[in-house]
Amino acid sequence: MESENKTRLSEFILLGLSEDTEVQPLLFALFLMIYLVTLTGNLLIVLATISDTHLHTPMYFFLANLSFADICFTSTTVPKMLMNIQTQTKTISYRNCLTQMHFFFIFGGLDSFLLTVMAFDRYVAICQPLHYMVIMSPRLCGLLLLVLWMLSVLNSLLLGLMVLQLSFCTELEIPHFFCELSQVIHLACSDAFLNNLVMYFSSGIVGGIPFTGILFSYSKIVCSILRISSRGGKYKAFSTCGSHLSVVSLFYGTAFGVYLSSKATQNTRAHTIASVMYTVVTPMLNPFLYSLRNKDIKHALKIISC
Repeated sequence: MESENKTRLSEFILLGLSEDTEVQPLLFALFLMIYLVTLTGNLLIVLATISDTHLHTPMYFFLANLSFADICFTSTTVPKMLMNIQTQTKTISYRNCLTQMHFFFIFGGLDSFLLTVMAFDRYVAICQPLHYMVIMSPRLCGLLLLVLWMLSVLNSLLLGLMVLQLSFCTELEIPHFFCELSQVIHLACSDAFLNNLVMYFSSGIVGGIPFTGILFSYSKIVCSILRISSRGGKYKAFSTCGSHLSVVSLFYGTAFGVYLSSKATQNTRAHTIASVMYTVVTPMLNPFLYSLRNKDIKHALKIISC
């Protein structure tokens, strides 16, 4: 009897942000514009960092990798959503759903880890300025990046393998615009206790520990800045962290807000709309946050445009 309730599914149905057909053209135009801005802005950051030798420093090395991760992170979800709106279909195959989740976890985790390493970079630059180039050597930066990639891939593989163990029923509608892990697990017929346990463990590794590391780094940075006697010195030291703090607040604030609110309310539609903030809007805003107040980035972008 149990085997009859399970199915070897071939596809899921993504309900998207709205089922109103009149809203679909507006959503398509809006998200296409956001996606193009995200690609252009982050690609310019990468090109500026590569082309300008003045930006060949640890801070901009990690910033270029963050921009690359943001491009890939957005590209895991938005193109499929745009295609579904354009073709008036809502389906995604089981294999493509797993693939989407796999890359979503890789680049989402890489985003989180990179923000943590960038906070450590700022900590060394402000609290240990005389030893900065020794500590943040090219070898260490390359090693850190390799470790971050490995952690992100291993985390994604673990979550993906756990999903493969699930059996699904005939109700395959996902109230989201992409294959969001918690929504997929919710559709399972088989016992998903272990999956939920692994999901929360993964959230702690990818979200909780990095965020704690960022808070620790900035607590040390604030203490160091407060010891600076001149107001100009304090402003100069803090200004180097302003862009990073803005990105951290936007990324973690929206991500934590989505998942905390999802536990407090059963409104899946509100949860889906809120997810747009950290999956789509934040990657679009990152290049602006890092370039508007950064003279080095502005200078490099002018050289590219000439």
